[in-house]
Amino acid sequence: MATLPRVEIIYCRQCRWLMRAAWMGQELLTSFEEDIGEVALIPGTGGIFEVRVGDHVVWSRKVEGGFPEIKVLKQRLRDTVAPDKDLGHSDR
Repeated sequence: MATLPRVEIIYCRQCRWLMRAAWMGQELLTSFEEDIGEVALIPGTGGIFEVRVGDHVVWSRKVEGGFPEIKVLKQRLRDTVAPDKDLGHSDR
């Protein structure tokens, strides 16, 4: 059996972004329940908010200049872990 990918959400604990990270993690686990193995919430500092799969950065607040809309985050994660997956309303 193949190992499913691990998604990491690194959030700034100083900025109190745990709830945002947890909500996004919940959304990703719900949408990709058969495509990802786990979502890890990793506390960081300095305003970081990144979503990664292995070495691949799916979203970086520093690079993108803000937080992702959940629709965009799901599309990017899909493109990384399950390119053929239909996201239903998130693809429209």
